[in-house]
Amino acid sequence: MTRTLPALLVALGLAATACATSSSPETSTEASGGFPVTIEAANGPVTITERPARIVSLSPTGTEVLFAIEAGDQVAAVDDQSNYPAAAPVTDLSGLEPNIEAIAALEADLVVIMFDVGGETVAALDAVGIPTLVHPAAVDLDDAYTQIEQLGAATGHIAEAAGLVAAMQGDIDGIVSGTEGAGDTYYHELGPDLYSATSATFAGELYAMLGLVNIADGADPDGFGYPQLSAEHIVSQNPDLVFLADTKCCGESAASVAARPGWDTMTAIQTGAIVELDDDIASRWGPRVVEFVAAIAAAIGARVGA
Repeated sequence: MTRTLPALLVALGLAATACATSSSPETSTEASGGFPVTIEAANGPVTITERPARIVSLSPTGTEVLFAIEAGDQVAAVDDQSNYPAAAPVTDLSGLEPNIEAIAALEADLVVIMFDVGGETVAALDAVGIPTLVHPAAVDLDDAYTQIEQLGAATGHIAEAAGLVAAMQGDIDGIVSGTEGAGDTYYHELGPDLYSATSATFAGELYAMLGLVNIADGADPDGFGYPQLSAEHIVSQNPDLVFLADTKCCGESAASVAARPGWDTMTAIQTGAIVELDDDIASRWGPRVVEFVAAIAAAIGARVGA
């Protein structure tokens, strides 16, 4: 996965703010589950008159959801960060700087994007008659489930979306009920420059569900959600667990972290409680969230059993 971390963090912060300040999205459709359908997305009501046949997804999470609800055959193109599943038709389109002409040339009849600063992308796509769903970074699981259900309605896969949500809920509830991590502290690393995510973020909520305490929470006075910590803060907080979400982007590993100056005094280093996550799974809020929760639970279990 390639990414420029500061730019991605700004995008996540803006998207999370948009999601947090909007009303809970709803979906209005015919009783039969057909079209037209109106989706109350983050960019307001979006009406889709017919079942879309050429969807362009500029959201890696959106791409994963579309394929998980069996709408993959309706996806014409995805952005350069949508690397899962393997069947996704990856292009050089950017989700950070959408190319309206390229999207129009693909004859898109629905576009899914993660964020739209100033509303410029949606306005430009509206001008050429292409409906757009803005699905920002989810702030909690309910947001994630709502987005899945909305994509189900928008693509004609309501039942499949409902089934996916039910399966995710059941799997996560089962993992949480079987995990005891109360009181353990953790550090979640987004990059070797020590950016992290607080409990106010989607990832942070998942850790909190499993009873873990975030050492980044006290280092985010502005409430941005993605503070850059100092090495001194991390070492002094002495987390019980370290989770690395920068293994693919930046090549970090348990060995490289353990070799950092002064880090060998930390409990997580001394006990080997360093978890190498898949960056993509740890940064998206689609169906693979279950795998992320399972990875956290496994680390807690390994620590408890040590």
